[in-house]
Amino acid sequence: MKAEPRQRLPRFAVFIDAENVPPKFADGIFREIAQLGDAPVRLIYGNLSDPNLKGWTEVLPDHSLERRDPAVKGRNSADMAIVIDAMDLLHDGRIHGFCLISSDSDFTGLAARLRREGANVYGFGEKKTPDCFRRACNRFISLESLLPRKPARKPIAVSPSILPNSNALKPPSDAVPILNKALSRIESEDGWARLGQVGQQIPKLFSDFDIRTYGFSKLSRLVRKTGAFEIDENNGPIRIRRAKRWNPTTPGRQVQDLSLSAGSSARQRPS
Repeated sequence: MKAEPRQRLPRFAVFIDAENVPPKFADGIFREIAQLGDAPVRLIYGNLSDPNLKGWTEVLPDHSLERRDPAVKGRNSADMAIVIDAMDLLHDGRIHGFCLISSDSDFTGLAARLRREGANVYGFGEKKTPDCFRRACNRFISLESLLPRKPARKPIAVSPSILPNSNALKPPSDAVPILNKALSRIESEDGWARLGQVGQQIPKLFSDFDIRTYGFSKLSRLVRKTGAFEIDENNGPIRIRRAKRWNPTTPGRQVQDLSLSAGSSARQRPS
């Protein structure tokens, strides 16, 4: 028998705006990109001789970054160079997607143009990144969510589904409107939808949604914690629908877990 050909990973070009992203995020950025695919093109832009950007020069070898020093001095010289290089690579045809690393709104137009041409665009930026750039990307990833978690000073019992983070976490109730909007697009007449399909809808509606900002590693754990949804785990993929009663001030108490209900097996699944 012939061995099946190995599936080729999507190829990404990485563009880092050194002036608008601190080097402390470098390790997390490339860990995340490795989950997306291969990144044969890794370019960093800015005047790296500037003492304020010295930290980037120290991590260049660790991540095989290629410097792109501005040919001319000026506030937008790095931005212009990124646009030119990105368009060249787009028309080259060997790159499937682009990772734009910046907290600056100046890359909104570039992200939108790349998407119009059919490329996938992943934005990376700090929490201060303007919404216009976030929305212009297929998906936006908050850099703070990529930082290593600091261990607690005193040992405490923590559920393995909840990831402690040194940054302030969003309350699960904040995710309810997002989940409801995604659910409304695919729910059946009786209100049920597969959780996996809900998860697929979310980035189409909210490019910067990331369950890690709520302290969770799985969408199912976040959904359960909100207390805003009925959950059916019987006979196949997890399904959810809106709970009839939900009080956002007491998340987790109103959830009706149908997998534990004696009558859940009698419920009819949508065709």
